[in-house]
Amino acid sequence: MPETAASFEPQSNSFLIGHEKAADLFLHCWQNNSLHNSWLITGIKGIGKATFAYRLARFVLSADESRRQDCKTLDVSPDSQTFKLVAANVHPDFKVLQRDYTDAERKKILKAIKDGEYMSADELKDLKKSAFIRVDDVRQINDFLSRRSSSDGWRVVLIDSVDDMNSAAANAVLKILEEPPYKTLMLLISHNPGRLLPTIRSRCARLELSPLTEAQVSTLLRRYRPELSETEVKKVAQIASGSIGRALTYADNDAAARYDALCALAAAGSRFQTADLLDFCTGAVADEETYALVQELILKFLSVHVKDGAHVAETADCWSSTLKVFAETDNLNLDKKQALITVIANICKQI
Repeated sequence: MPETAASFEPQSNSFLIGHEKAADLFLHCWQNNSLHNSWLITGIKGIGKATFAYRLARFVLSADESRRQDCKTLDVSPDSQTFKLVAANVHPDFKVLQRDYTDAERKKILKAIKDGEYMSADELKDLKKSAFIRVDDVRQINDFLSRRSSSDGWRVVLIDSVDDMNSAAANAVLKILEEPPYKTLMLLISHNPGRLLPTIRSRCARLELSPLTEAQVSTLLRRYRPELSETEVKKVAQIASGSIGRALTYADNDAAARYDALCALAAAGSRFQTADLLDFCTGAVADEETYALVQELILKFLSVHVKDGAHVAETADCWSSTLKVFAETDNLNLDKKQALITVIANICKQI
């Protein structure tokens, strides 16, 4: 059966590359009946932290505790009842906490349900969500944990991500971590663990996932974007910094071609063609998403240039001035095209 876009979502994705050390550590704890009740899963965005967390959840919800030593892998068959229930977010012993839809968007959803209308995955994806996970959202966990497990087994709570919690929500989660209920597994995803409450970090065992290799990103690109040529796969994997999430965004937004154009401008140095610079910047501000992408590519270019070891001082100056220009442009609502012209012209002249 061919894979669909839905099968690539973390809750329904059975395919995971990398993170073997983290998986082995978790499995070892399970086999030796020393499984910590709370785990902080960290790493840069887009490397599969959510997919990995769902993998742990499915395993614990389906594993036979009487045969711990027989468990040699965290794999759970996509055909199993546990896998299907988790994928549909209807497993009675599994709770996911994320940023909820805003009140206005929830009303749209409820109206659609009342009117018997179908909202597609794309429509739901476009709905706005709250800026934070709120304390009222965390109370859903308390309600969930107040009920017995459906089969006297484990209950699993997944928070994606704890970075999104406001201070009240973070303190509410901390109380759960301080007095964890029996046979409850807490999985906390974080992109920036340094910003969390130290007490939350200290209550959790740590699973730090490393960026993927270029080869691993390439393998996943071939799977998720089979229409890409090998040349496109290679280019995107090279600039994705070990993140398949970033690689997919790049692939869908022609980032490789934009990066090549940026490199060509920089290579021309002070002899760059003004028309080429203006064309590049005009295309870069077509919409907010493209502008953000080009900002990221510029910083990627500078980071690569620093690693190459040439013109380190000049590149460092460019990095600082670039961050300053981008910040001022965002904070003061200045002209984005002019900001990019200033930044790229400075790069061309200095490095």
